[in-house]
Amino acid sequence: MTKQQVLDLYFLDARHKLIELAAFLDRVERADGQDDFRLKTFRAALTKLNGKKKSNAKNVLLAFSDPTTKPIAKAEGKGAVGAFNPQISQIHADKLCARQNLRKSA
Repeated sequence: MTKQQVLDLYFLDARHKLIELAAFLDRVERADGQDDFRLKTFRAALTKLNGKKKSNAKNVLLAFSDPTTKPIAKAEGKGAVGAFNPQISQIHADKLCARQNLRKSA
């Protein structure tokens, strides 16, 4: 498929999604309160879209992904939140270290 064909097929849909993202960010900025890890991750993911890279989707997905390699014993909540929370990861790491230290001392 040529670039022209891709643009002809998908431009209006992509334009719509971009406007929706801008509206979402406007709503967030007008709201009271502090940013949390999701908004920080969202903004970091947006930076992955600058330039002419061929792996934009992969880079955006990785921005939201959990970089840790060790499984956790128990999830903190019932559902996914859509972005990696480094604070929760640190809590799990601290609990794991504490359990391992208890086993070593026993």
